[in-house]
Amino acid sequence: MKATRVIIAAGATALVAATGALSTTLVQQRRMKGMEALAQKLPVHSKWWRERAKQEGELLYVALGDSAAQGIGASKPHRGYVGDIMRELADVTGRSIRVVNLSISGARLREALELQLPALRKLGEPDFVTVGIGANDIGTYDRERFEREIEELYSALPPHTIVGDIPSFYVGAAEKRVREANAILHETARRHGLIVAPVHAETRRAGVLRYALNQVAADFFHPNDRGYRVWARAFLPLVREAAHGLEGSKR
Repeated sequence: MKATRVIIAAGATALVAATGALSTTLVQQRRMKGMEALAQKLPVHSKWWRERAKQEGELLYVALGDSAAQGIGASKPHRGYVGDIMRELADVTGRSIRVVNLSISGARLREALELQLPALRKLGEPDFVTVGIGANDIGTYDRERFEREIEELYSALPPHTIVGDIPSFYVGAAEKRVREANAILHETARRHGLIVAPVHAETRRAGVLRYALNQVAADFFHPNDRGYRVWARAFLPLVREAAHGLEGSKR
């Protein structure tokens, strides 16, 4: 009888292990399919923003950043946080908004410096600027390089720019690097008089379980529509305050 119980226990353990392995495989397969689906959206979102930039507006809003600024993971490009900011500016100021989204999916600080910053300079003096970049630097994080590149970027931004800090990675070594990078980001922004939107605090407050269950896109990485509303909560109070100063102004 004892031997039978041992055999049953061993069989149950093997079944649990097999079930766990199968679940992991299914999750990985779903994530890969999600990544493929979102990769197909990259040119769609990029084209949408290029077309949007052609529309005239009384005020010019320029966004710099990475795939989050492109709205990757959202059901539509304008349902990312940049779209929320665009609508907030129009509502508060009562003015039409031209949006030039210079963000690039996958961009790191170096791409912002090499590609986006020169494009920003060509636009003259925008009425409103947001920057959300740095998350893609975490995987190969180097403190000295991060300090150097964020200093170069922030020193070249208009003084009214709102910069988002890096979202929470929730656990592990990546989150530790995010916290160190954000400390550098906040100090650099303070020295240059830039306002920081607390994206890390808002995403951290949402929690990893809630994020995993209903705020993440099909690739299990980018936010979905609900996730981007969390990002928007970090930006919109600051956007609203700045927008009141633009009421009645025209380009």
